[in-house]
Amino acid sequence: MGRGKVELKRIDNKINRQVTFAKRRNGLLKKAYELSVLCDAEIALIIFSTRGKLYEFCSSSSMSKTLERYHRYSYGGLEGTQSLVDSQNNYQEYLKLKTRVQVLQESQRHMLGEDLGELSTKDLEQLERQLDSSLRQIRSTKTKQMLDQLAELQQKEQSLTEMNKSLRMKMEELGVAFQTSWHGGEQSVQYREQPAEGFFQHADCNNTLPIISYGYGTVPPEHAAPSTHDATGVVPGWML
Repeated sequence: MGRGKVELKRIDNKINRQVTFAKRRNGLLKKAYELSVLCDAEIALIIFSTRGKLYEFCSSSSMSKTLERYHRYSYGGLEGTQSLVDSQNNYQEYLKLKTRVQVLQESQRHMLGEDLGELSTKDLEQLERQLDSSLRQIRSTKTKQMLDQLAELQQKEQSLTEMNKSLRMKMEELGVAFQTSWHGGEQSVQYREQPAEGFFQHADCNNTLPIISYGYGTVPPEHAAPSTHDATGVVPGWML
């Protein structure tokens, strides 16, 4: 009598399910061992029961090495594919940037008045509006900068004016003090010279001869004899 076909579905009976798990687990581990020995294959088998218990088999010396090899073979192709996709994306980005640079260079040449023959009337009008807008913005910025510079210069002028005023006040104060000290020194000099003026008397020169009176009358100066007295009233010795 042959063995009947087993329906593949979850066994509802818990005891029968545990017995079946133990039998088939052992059989699976045995088959993996036989396959690794007979065919010299690298086999790694990992089993977790419903209770979370681990059962494993590895034909190599380390399960981690087999798993690393599995990861390298499984995801290496995906990484290469991802790298190829990234390269293609980078190339597309490069083409976009290159096209943008070319458009900007062409617009710059048009702004400088070059290569205008290819433009239509509408394009020329649009370019003219752009230039007018740029000129207005440039003039506005220039005016603002000039006003800022003017305000800064006015502030500097005010600061220098105040500094000049302060220096002038200090100079005036120093001048008043110097004049006071000069007048004080002059007064002291004059005070010291007063006794000298009283001691030395200046002789007044009088060319008029004195009138000599005689007994019989007065003789006019032009007829009078020269006087033998000097200016001090003393008769010189040689006339005695």
